[in-house]
Amino acid sequence: MPELPEVEVSRLGITPHLQHRRLQQVVVRQRQLRWLVPDEVIELRDQPLLGVSRRAKYLLLHLPAGDILIHLGMSGNLKMLPASTTPGKHDHVDWLLDNQTLLRLNDTRRFGAVLWQAKGETHPMLASLGPEPLTTVFTAEHLHQNFKKRSAAVKLVLMDNHVVVGVGNIYANEALFKAAILPTKPAKELTLAQCDVLVAVVKQTLASAIEQGGTTLKDFSQVDGKPGYFKQELLVYGRGSQPCLQCATPLTELRLGQRSTVFCPTCQQ
Repeated sequence: MPELPEVEVSRLGITPHLQHRRLQQVVVRQRQLRWLVPDEVIELRDQPLLGVSRRAKYLLLHLPAGDILIHLGMSGNLKMLPASTTPGKHDHVDWLLDNQTLLRLNDTRRFGAVLWQAKGETHPMLASLGPEPLTTVFTAEHLHQNFKKRSAAVKLVLMDNHVVVGVGNIYANEALFKAAILPTKPAKELTLAQCDVLVAVVKQTLASAIEQGGTTLKDFSQVDGKPGYFKQELLVYGRGSQPCLQCATPLTELRLGQRSTVFCPTCQQ
């Protein structure tokens, strides 16, 4: 599944094409994605696009009456194309603009979503999310308060969207390695000082991924069709049993919460 940097790269990619444009029409060829595309989206006509933002892994297209929420799911991607471009088998939703271009959602597995949030309301999918990791609200104190009563493995708590959004599996592995913290360590055992280090490396890791265009995942491509390039620099994720790049100890791989977890038994404590 695309993680926060991939979604942010998509936001950065589509924003220049949507700024100062009008949404003329929404064409839905397959309404049944993860949830049904709502009538409010299908019925949109001739609306000014006020901006594009991101909350967790949702992209929000802002309109006067509310926001279109887009989630890329496991295999979704967005591309800007000429309005005359013939849709393919998995091109499920088009947003037609007033300059003869369109924003197209392609989603092979249909695990993505297109939802509607009326003006002044908060969609249930966004209502109980934690802070964004790249903001000043995400602090060592916030993390420590959320960790101190949790006996679950620190990696699982770090990936809990109620604690902080967008720290998915790849970047949780990477951040915990950089912070020298064992992913299986009970969250409540982390000190404030360790939380301070972890917050810093989470911010650095995500920011670096965004800068370099997102991680190259099989199903992910940027808005212009080019893959991301950050995967080449991953230190532990996908490297189970290979030598640690710091100490040469073979990296351990196990499953936590049904997700692959890779760490160095020597460097991480």
